[in-house]
Amino acid sequence: MGDRFYLYYSVSTWGSRQSAIGLARAKTLDPEVAGGGWEDAGPVIRTTPENDYNAIDPAVFLDRDGRLWLVFGSYWSGIKLVELDPATGLRRDPAAPLVSLAWKEAIEAAALLRHGDSYFLFVNWGQCCRGTNSTYEIRVGRSHTVTGPYLDREGRDLRQGGGSLFLGSSGRFIGPGHAAFFEADGRWWVSYHFYDANQGGRSALDILPLEWDAEGWPVVQSRRE
Repeated sequence: MGDRFYLYYSVSTWGSRQSAIGLARAKTLDPEVAGGGWEDAGPVIRTTPENDYNAIDPAVFLDRDGRLWLVFGSYWSGIKLVELDPATGLRRDPAAPLVSLAWKEAIEAAALLRHGDSYFLFVNWGQCCRGTNSTYEIRVGRSHTVTGPYLDREGRDLRQGGGSLFLGSSGRFIGPGHAAFFEADGRWWVSYHFYDANQGGRSALDILPLEWDAEGWPVVQSRRE
């Protein structure tokens, strides 16, 4: 953003709401250049056991109008959205209420993407971090505004447990999770992690080309080998 790079990260303990999303900023990614190195910009948002949501899994989304958003959340009351100040990378209004986007008993790892006039919210359902016993799968909903509501293909609200399957386990690719999106070589791609059944459940990263079906929904061709 502008002349600086923003790096968002989360800090927590397993299964706890004693969590925070922090921000580091840098003017260059080359530490050998004068002025290089990261500076701590402090917490963007934090939670304690008194909150009913959890401040981990940050994903930043820059809209076409220049507005910057942070989607985050894990378990408890689900996925939340706040607006950021592009000039600082911190919350535009710390007193502004959070926007609830999605809920499920086991939900986390959200990401936002815009295509045409539609916004898409990707989330993970299930359990991660269990090797080949992981039940992670990526679900998606669509909205006409970044703040929702997001509905799945059947019209179910993601705040009420809706979500259409985007990518599930296939072949040796077990428990796909934590989608992220980028544009390269004239097309869009999705990255995700999975547990490799051919390597005893070892975690790995994969990248797939992103396509769009006749109804305007994002689709990928699952790998099997």
